Amino acid sequence: MESLPLDLLMFGALCVAVLSGAPIAFVLAGTSAIFAAIGWYAGVLNFNLIGALPTRVFNTMISETLIAIPLFIFMGMVLERSRIAEDLLRTMGALFGQLRGGLGISVTLVGALLAASTGIVGATTVTMGLMALPVMLRYGYGPAYSSGVICSAGTLGQIIPPSTVIIIMGEVLASAYQQAQHKLGNFAAKTVSVGELFSGALLPGLMLVGLYILYQLIVGLVRPELCPALPREAAAVEGRGSQGQLRAVDVLKVLIPPLALIVAVLGSILGGVATATEGAAVGAVGATILAGMRGGRNRWAAWAAVGGVVLLFVLAARYDLRLGRPDSAVFDQNMLKFAGLVAVVSFLALGVIWFDLFRDRILVASMSATARTTSMIFTIVIGATLFSLVFRGLGGEARIEHMLEAVPGGAHGALIAVLILMFFLGMFLDYVEITIIAIPVVGPPILAGGVDPIWFGTLVAMVMQTSFLTPPVGYTLAYLRSVAPPSVTTQAIWLGAVPFVGLQILAVVIIYFMPGIATWLPSKLF
Repeated sequence: MESLPLDLLMFGALCVAVLSGAPIAFVLAGTSAIFAAIGWYAGVLNFNLIGALPTRVFNTMISETLIAIPLFIFMGMVLERSRIAEDLLRTMGALFGQLRGGLGISVTLVGALLAASTGIVGATTVTMGLMALPVMLRYGYGPAYSSGVICSAGTLGQIIPPSTVIIIMGEVLASAYQQAQHKLGNFAAKTVSVGELFSGALLPGLMLVGLYILYQLIVGLVRPELCPALPREAAAVEGRGSQGQLRAVDVLKVLIPPLALIVAVLGSILGGVATATEGAAVGAVGATILAGMRGGRNRWAAWAAVGGVVLLFVLAARYDLRLGRPDSAVFDQNMLKFAGLVAVVSFLALGVIWFDLFRDRILVASMSATARTTSMIFTIVIGATLFSLVFRGLGGEARIEHMLEAVPGGAHGALIAVLILMFFLGMFLDYVEITIIAIPVVGPPILAGGVDPIWFGTLVAMVMQTSFLTPPVGYTLAYLRSVAPPSVTTQAIWLGAVPFVGLQILAVVIIYFMPGIATWLPSKLF
């Protein structure tokens, strides 16, 4: 039995077990436990290695970076349930509706805004499918074309920060990069932060949005029957302007709040003012304030909270508000007391907003969804941690390293092989499993070959995004199938996704041959 490749057998057993439909977290843990016992019985696995599991799980649970995940999920859930996305889609549809393909372009733009606000692929795809697909079909858009536009917009949450994929990848990639540097004899290498990965993914994400919009404009010119312009009365917004027309003030009223939230979150992270976790906290509070403004009740509380937060930032920037300074001047003490009063008023205003959201059943639903999603992610992380330990103990890491070294083409040949592997894994595994299982194994040998970690992380994220969109088993296609009407067949959803898969592959090729798109902004900001 010692001659059996238990590491490869364990990986094959995992793939088969995943196809059974069992919960992935239990599949990971169960497969790992069975093969750990087999390896111990065969004498090829030191069972003491499993003793490292509690320490690794504890280190994962206390990771400050991963705290950003539930905060960003909560932000997205609040924005979804407060119908802010619905207002965005209605306004953008009215703005671009009279252009051929304009409704599809508005879906892409709203998908990009939701991606930058939530970072959750499933939530964005389901929301857009429920809101946009019936409208697109009603006004003559082709079922396949409409499905492709919605699925592609939904997957933008995979690459446009703040993305939960990139947050998890930041934690794993930093460890892989340090291992690679240690193998090269560099024991003082700088780490890779989530903020750097965010900045590296921003321009590729915007480039992808541009490719989507360019394609839709071309389709509008070549095949206008697939994406006709909306009639004037359909493009008008009820109650807007003197004749139902959309006014500039209406557009600004809908766009400015979510854009302000995006700027506050990403701006604080990319500007180095806040960590990813602190930026996520800003986003969670900001989402509740926006929901309070959207609700219509007690808007004074929302404005009071906004004013209080802004005033606290100004006071903190201009004055030393540290507590317990024995030599502080009387003026500084008075400003500290004033800042405390502002904080109390802001907190009370937030309490009023939370009560309104609780009464509207937004707060409880958002918290419950956040708890379920976060529990699912971290349970998978624990199962993947055990899988990684056993896989390494059975010699899987050394086998993968030897296989990558044997690939022709050196570091770039190995990188292409890894990206192809990631693409196929993305058809069967979720991004959490891929990130936690695959990157710790393939990351160190790839990064030791001189590959830039920001470039590598961006390529991996975009390849996984492509696999999520690829028929027949792309996750995004399944999300849309779950909410699409019976008139939209599964074959139509698959067919509509194919052109956007081509655009995704084009984007990956562009970034591969022009790595500066991913590395230029991090080099300037960090």
